[in-house]
Amino acid sequence: MKRYILTLLLICIQFNSYALIEVDITRGNLDPLPIAVSPLSIDNQSKKEFEKILKKKDIGSEISVVVENNLKASGLFNPLSKDAFLQEPDIANLKPRFEDWALIKAQALITGKVNFVDEKLRVEFRLWDVLAGKEMMALAFTTVPTNWRRVGHIITDKVYERLTGEKGYFDTRIIYVAEEGPKTKRIKKLAIMDQDGSNNKFLTLGNELVLTPRFNPTNQMVTYLSYFKNLPRVYLLDIETGMQEVVGDFPGMTFAPRFSPNGKKIIMSFAKDGNSDIYTMDLENRIVEKITNHPSIDTSPSYSPDGKYISFNSDRSGYQQIYVMNSDGSNVKRISFGKGLYGTPVWSPRGDLIAFTKLHKGKFYIGVMRTDGSGERLLTENYYQEAPSWSPNGRVLIFYRETKSNSKGEGFTAKLWSIDLTGYNERLVKTPTDASDPSWSSLLSN
Repeated sequence: MKRYILTLLLICIQFNSYALIEVDITRGNLDPLPIAVSPLSIDNQSKKEFEKILKKKDIGSEISVVVENNLKASGLFNPLSKDAFLQEPDIANLKPRFEDWALIKAQALITGKVNFVDEKLRVEFRLWDVLAGKEMMALAFTTVPTNWRRVGHIITDKVYERLTGEKGYFDTRIIYVAEEGPKTKRIKKLAIMDQDGSNNKFLTLGNELVLTPRFNPTNQMVTYLSYFKNLPRVYLLDIETGMQEVVGDFPGMTFAPRFSPNGKKIIMSFAKDGNSDIYTMDLENRIVEKITNHPSIDTSPSYSPDGKYISFNSDRSGYQQIYVMNSDGSNVKRISFGKGLYGTPVWSPRGDLIAFTKLHKGKFYIGVMRTDGSGERLLTENYYQEAPSWSPNGRVLIFYRETKSNSKGEGFTAKLWSIDLTGYNERLVKTPTDASDPSWSSLLSN
């Protein structure tokens, strides 16, 4: 599962031209930007070499499809049909005829080429402002041929950032719990995939129940909860090496821990002496520190991205609400005051919002609020949905949703869904099996 780092060969060139392109990232998919993604040109010899290695006839076209699908899935871009293109890929990459691209209503254009060099994949791409008739960016990458999909994701990230002003989230992975079988007897495995659903791999065999995997914000380390001889046990798993270690056994724990922003601590809740409180553990010396001490149930803690604060849910007000406190447990404040029960608060990577699950009048909602509790917005509602997780740029949420089942457990499904922060662009994230408890990684190319 080793992922090779891509080598940047060319410095990104950005022209501060007064381009007419503007992507409104605050309105979701209301006015997606028309963009043309030209197939990356490739010479015949390189095509033959890549076909032998990758069993694909035209890797240049394959990479452009990855870019196109990513842009479309964001809801901010409208990739134009290749049937309408008037210029061949190799010519367009050298010098686009901007009038031809303007004719099909393209405002931005992506071109590029692929070569086989020293048994490596070399990809060059350019982003053009069609309206201004200028090159906005030029980049090249060299990597192993099997990394071709990652190249497509990284190109998308660069284009997204140049056109929106925000970091992308495409060169990322999602870890989740893969589920199979009737609701009363589910087999649950740990699984991982690229954010677009490709390269799906199972990480555990399904012999033991696994729950709530969480990514480390700084690397490809994951913590998850598994039941060993019916006792909750917390594991650390290195996705790159497959190395796994036991953090400890925690009777009374129902959710896996989350990492601190620097990845050196985990924060968790478990019941001790009949009471559920929040604890931290230093991963170097394994020292456990109790953060809350209250007769009510405190659970689901999540750090702010600067590590100074912790959000959690508690029923200390009489029913389940969201609270925020300092990282040492002091200055506890309730921030949710709406109708219903609030749970699973998760701090945005940008630090400005907290996502949550809400139960009200028999329906489950995924929503966001500011860190002081103001500005509550409910993004989506359903029969049952849970466990929001943020994309690394704080623009998209992924969560899981269950459908209704009958008394026998027949017809039950659990699927992953994503939704834009604006409440637009709700999408099913395809997985080979049922899926729950997603967690989004940081950018792999950081």
